[in-house]
Amino acid sequence: MGFDFNYDTDTWIQFLKDNWVILLIALVVLFIVIRIVKTVVKWLIVAVIVVGLVLYSGYTMDDLASLSTKVTESVKQEAITAMAGEAKDATYTSNSDGTFTITTKNLEMQGKPGDNEVKVSFRGAPLGTWKIDETIRALIETAKKNV
Repeated sequence: MGFDFNYDTDTWIQFLKDNWVILLIALVVLFIVIRIVKTVVKWLIVAVIVVGLVLYSGYTMDDLASLSTKVTESVKQEAITAMAGEAKDATYTSNSDGTFTITTKNLEMQGKPGDNEVKVSFRGAPLGTWKIDETIRALIETAKKNV
C-alpha cells in the first residue's frame, strides 16, 4: 500500500502479542460490517476501523493521508465502474431550475448544462463534486439518448 514497513519481524510479533485482543475485536467487527452493511457506508466504516488500527500501531499522519487517498480513489473507481455498467438504464431529467439529474440503480448525478462539474451520489451516499471526465460525459450522453 505504499507504507514504509521499517519495523522488523520481532517488533511486529511483539505488537501482535501485546494487542491480540484489540486486533481480534477489530477483525470481528470488520467481518460483521462487511456481511451486514451493503452500501458505500460499509467501506467508510471499514476505512475508519483500519485507520484506527493504523494509528494505534504507530503510523504517521502522512501514512494515513496516503491511505485516505487510496480509499477515496477506490470508492470513486467503484462508482465509475457502476456508471459504465448502468449507462444503458440511466434516465436524464431536466429540472425546473435549469439543472439536470441523471439516475441509475446505484448513482445519481446533478449538474448544470455547460458546467464542468456534477454532484455525485453512490447508493444514496454523497461522494462530492466531480469534474466531468470522459466517463461522466459518456453517461450524460447515453442518459440523454435514453429519454
